[in-house]
Amino acid sequence: MAVEGGMKCVKFLLYVLLLVFCACAVGLIAVGVGTHLVLNQTITHGATPSFLLPVVIIAVGAFLFLVAFVGCCGACKENYCLMITFAIFLSLIMLVEVAAAIAGYVFRDKVRSEFNKDFRQQMKNYPKDNQTASILDKMQKDFECCGAANYTDWEKILAVTNQVPDSCCVNITHNCGINFVVKDIHTEGCVEKIAAWLRKNVLVVAAAALGIAFVEILGIVLACCLVKSIRSGYEVM
Repeated sequence: MAVEGGMKCVKFLLYVLLLVFCACAVGLIAVGVGTHLVLNQTITHGATPSFLLPVVIIAVGAFLFLVAFVGCCGACKENYCLMITFAIFLSLIMLVEVAAAIAGYVFRDKVRSEFNKDFRQQMKNYPKDNQTASILDKMQKDFECCGAANYTDWEKILAVTNQVPDSCCVNITHNCGINFVVKDIHTEGCVEKIAAWLRKNVLVVAAAALGIAFVEILGIVLACCLVKSIRSGYEVM
């Protein structure tokens, strides 16, 4: 039995939300892959909280896409079981997102500590590994920083006084890091500079997460309304 009256509007709104869910799912997968690539370049350790984060993001994105498909099938066929499944799975996704947010907050200091430790390890590999050197040079150039805590960290690594990588220079030229003048290089450390950049952008991420959560709650409410209408139709029959 097809839904009638106001439920047709609910069904239409649900279709719109399902399209939004698909877009959010693709966005989450893209963010997860991007985060994984960035962490691959900056942190070399194995299964740590920071490495599990992109995996969770990708998994939630893929699952959200699957749930949106189930919801679309359920709404199209007005199937009671599929709509119940959709509402339950969407609720589970919300719980996972809340758990991930809490885990991110709890492990924030551990991730920073881990990054600091790994950055210093990569600095040790700088003179003997061209790939590591290229990664660190790009980070120092992009974030306008030098060393882990500050530019003096390079003195222990390069075993030469008054020398830093050329990527530390304000105006990068060949051998500009040799016999440098302090005013001509970036003196701030990369660990704190990158941490500050993350703090600056965390509000954008939080706002996006709240937006997705609101859409999910609305989706659950609309799904429950449609389920109630479908069930009423079965009882009438």
